[in-house]
Amino acid sequence: MKRRPAPTRQALQSRPPMERMLRIHQAVLSGKFPNCSGLAKELEVSTKSIRRDIDFMRDRLQLPIAYDDARWGYYYTEEVANFPTLQMTEGEMVAMLIAEKALQQYRGTTFEAPLVSAFSKMAASLPDTISLNLADWGNTISFRTRAEPILDLKVFDTLSRAAAQRRQLRLTYRKPGQRDTEIRIVDPYHLANINGEWYLFAWCHLRKDIRTFAPARIQAVELTGETFARPQKFSLEKRLRDSFGVQSGHEKHEVVIRFNELVSDYIREKKWHDSQRLKELPDGGVELSMTLSGLAEVERWVLSWAGNATALKPAELAARVKEAARNILKTR
Repeated sequence: MKRRPAPTRQALQSRPPMERMLRIHQAVLSGKFPNCSGLAKELEVSTKSIRRDIDFMRDRLQLPIAYDDARWGYYYTEEVANFPTLQMTEGEMVAMLIAEKALQQYRGTTFEAPLVSAFSKMAASLPDTISLNLADWGNTISFRTRAEPILDLKVFDTLSRAAAQRRQLRLTYRKPGQRDTEIRIVDPYHLANINGEWYLFAWCHLRKDIRTFAPARIQAVELTGETFARPQKFSLEKRLRDSFGVQSGHEKHEVVIRFNELVSDYIREKKWHDSQRLKELPDGGVELSMTLSGLAEVERWVLSWAGNATALKPAELAARVKEAARNILKTR
């Protein structure tokens, strides 16, 4: 077995303070009453650095460290089970647990390995009592999705890396409702998960505009070898501000939808759009008003309420919903 070479003086001096304090903690925990000069010699730093580390351990990390004048060294005045490398409240850790649970549906993506590593490190640094408590929380919180997106992980990995590194892509893409594919050269600006679905927002060189691509419909993807500069003015929040989902248009529609008393509570309990306004009706129903840039997505949403929602405005939306309802009733 090969012996690992001893660390160089430069490596010791550049050791992160937290790692150095962990070494001090281990020395104090050994019960040998280490002092500043001995620790400074062992860690190859100044005694001033050791004193500063010990002050931080006592004052910031709340470790019960004290100096024994008779033995000329440091000791713990009470038992210390773990070195507190991570200072988080239980509430903060529960919030992190919920975030980790929410991300489980995206296992297998390019983000899985670093996420697992990060959460493992945090869990390892927790005191046993909090770890046990979090295990109880883990058994009482979960996330479910109605329809889990099917992703080609190689495609998804290429998209995410290209967006982060600003590298141009050549997509073989199939538009919805079409059998044939087409080639698109794009500059990937942003990869977003919206309502459980992934979307790529990219500058399309064919259309000379920003287009939205569904990764599930990308048949093949490759780097062109070119890079691009993402415009500073690009903002996904601004682009989708007036949309009802991911489809943004250039129009402005004042949409009004009436919901009967059977489903009105569901409408009151959620924020459906930033521009929404609610009007209570005498019969227990509610009217929802919004300003949208397109009607396609809100049309499908109205139909999903199975007759408990009525599109009032604009007239175009009401007509489209009626036509869709008639098509549903058609028999072959």
